[in-house]
Amino acid sequence: MTRSRTVLASAVALLAALAPLTAAPAAAGTPPSAAPALLAVSDPGFEAGGQGWEFTSGTGTATNYPHAGARLAYLDAGSGLKVAQTVTATGHGAYVVSAWLATGGPGGRYVLRVNGAPAASVELPAAADYRRHTLGPVALAPGDRLEIAFESGQGWVNADDVMVSPAAAVPRVSSSDPEAAAMFAWAAAKANSWVHLPGTEGPLNADERQTGGTGTGVYAPSYWAGYANRSGYYSRDTAHQLSGAGVLGLHAENKAMLRAFAASATAEHAYYPVWALNFDNRTYLSIDYRRPDLFVREVPAVFELVQKAEEAYRWTGDRSYLDDPVLWEFYRHATEEFVALHDGRKDNGARVKVAEGTGGGIFQGVASYNEQSDEPLAEAGDAIGSQYQAYRAMSALARAKGDGALAADFARRAAELKRYFNSEWSGTGSGADMVRGYTTDGRALTGWGKENSWFMPMKGIVAPGPRREAYLDYIEEQARGADRPANIEALTYLPDTFFANGRPDTAWAWMKHIHARKDVPHVNRRQGTNGDYPEVSFTLVGQTVQGLLGVTPDAPARSLSTLSRLPSGMEWLGIEDLRIGDSVFALRHDGARRSALTHTAGPAPYTWEARFPGAHRTVVVNGTARPAETRTIDGVTYTTVRVKVAPGATATAEVR
Repeated sequence: MTRSRTVLASAVALLAALAPLTAAPAAAGTPPSAAPALLAVSDPGFEAGGQGWEFTSGTGTATNYPHAGARLAYLDAGSGLKVAQTVTATGHGAYVVSAWLATGGPGGRYVLRVNGAPAASVELPAAADYRRHTLGPVALAPGDRLEIAFESGQGWVNADDVMVSPAAAVPRVSSSDPEAAAMFAWAAAKANSWVHLPGTEGPLNADERQTGGTGTGVYAPSYWAGYANRSGYYSRDTAHQLSGAGVLGLHAENKAMLRAFAASATAEHAYYPVWALNFDNRTYLSIDYRRPDLFVREVPAVFELVQKAEEAYRWTGDRSYLDDPVLWEFYRHATEEFVALHDGRKDNGARVKVAEGTGGGIFQGVASYNEQSDEPLAEAGDAIGSQYQAYRAMSALARAKGDGALAADFARRAAELKRYFNSEWSGTGSGADMVRGYTTDGRALTGWGKENSWFMPMKGIVAPGPRREAYLDYIEEQARGADRPANIEALTYLPDTFFANGRPDTAWAWMKHIHARKDVPHVNRRQGTNGDYPEVSFTLVGQTVQGLLGVTPDAPARSLSTLSRLPSGMEWLGIEDLRIGDSVFALRHDGARRSALTHTAGPAPYTWEARFPGAHRTVVVNGTARPAETRTIDGVTYTTVRVKVAPGATATAEVR
């Protein structure tokens, strides 16, 4: 008897989501279209008994082993069995189609056909635990008929939770190192498969306890950021995934999700944003929210959302990040009232305030992202580091808004907080002796704190010099030691930490480690594989562009800077179709000494600041030597040159 008809332990919840059609990806060098059209798949989670699906003999729906909700589709072992649905496109567009599949043997197939012709397929491995498989992109025109089919093999096949996502205009990466290109291609495609668009219908409050949720809602612009078995996105995950989403052009999703968190940070919530929202961008995810004084909240997330809003503004140039009162009031409350309201357990002197947690559990408000610790923390390294970056972001946002006095005030606060951290808060030791937090009774904590350790150098609050270098050595030692994090999503911060501190070889090694473990079961097996945790794919996308390629966008100023962070042995790395603001670019680094930027398309020139490590008198720009400027940024000296690059033009910069 097949497993699909055998009673098994109940499985996790995952919403049976239907995503709409978007316009087809733009041709290279043109901005993408923003006009979506819906493509309706009936009963994507088989909760209505397979309504709209066609079943051959030996197939059907069952209740014994669902991936989500209460039902699944099954195929017995053997040849010629099929479960399929054909839908008709009402507009132009390109899709990726995902489904959760489990199999009792090899040989099964997941197939897409357009007007009867094969368009994409995958042969399914033997894997009794559910895995998420994605096909596409598949381009459709009005009237095209898309068949989504599951076909039998040597063992049983179970299918659940079909999701159709709009195919993003994904940049293309190439390299002398094939692994870099393959990693980016996998990560970009995987991240794209987690995207929803407005009009999607799906359950609300689905989680491992209530597998069908508490009803349905209409989804707003959003993507999965958190466990794939819950119908929502999390503030911590959203903050970490935003860079990768920006690379993929998911700007509407980034803004809508940030704004939803901002709107929830009310006085009733003591200016904390809620921890998680459903994909309708309005309903608080019930597993993490019970009432206004009892919901999951962690101090670093408040500040990270401010920092990431400023980053999203630089990716897009969208002035609503400055002018939307919901967003602006959130920045102000997070950096003013929130800090004042949550400072009081530890005396930090008259010149600085440090936001604190309660020392209780996550439903009472904790100081650190390290949820595995039972330390009663009042102040933590990840919180104070994130507060520092929020101050810097608020300064930049105020400057962009035209408020020079407010910008100067927050620049001063950031500098004072960093001074205090390095002169007093973090103690005098390094490595295992650096202070990373304080308990509610005033005890200083040293040693390994996971997030409250590596966030300190990642957020740039540790002053440059031997002490910081020793602490980075300590982080690397601990992250590879016996007390390393067990969950893959924790490790995704390590490339960011080492890129930010001038250690590209170490950062690249961690990227490769994470990518190599994408097919390993997650520590929470109900989640699927490591690669089915959304944070993994989104962060690898962002780390390729902002880490290895060193791209810092500034769309409002029509500028960008680049810095090669290629690791040893990688001779060159390039990207095409990278969109910043209303322009499209191609970039290539050859080692650390030569870079080329093409302004593929856009309405007006961009200013390119090419950065190179070390001090050089001149930079050769388009074959002509030009005087260079040297700048010291966070203790590191760079040679820089600024070049105007018109649409359609290519510029090269080289140090010799």
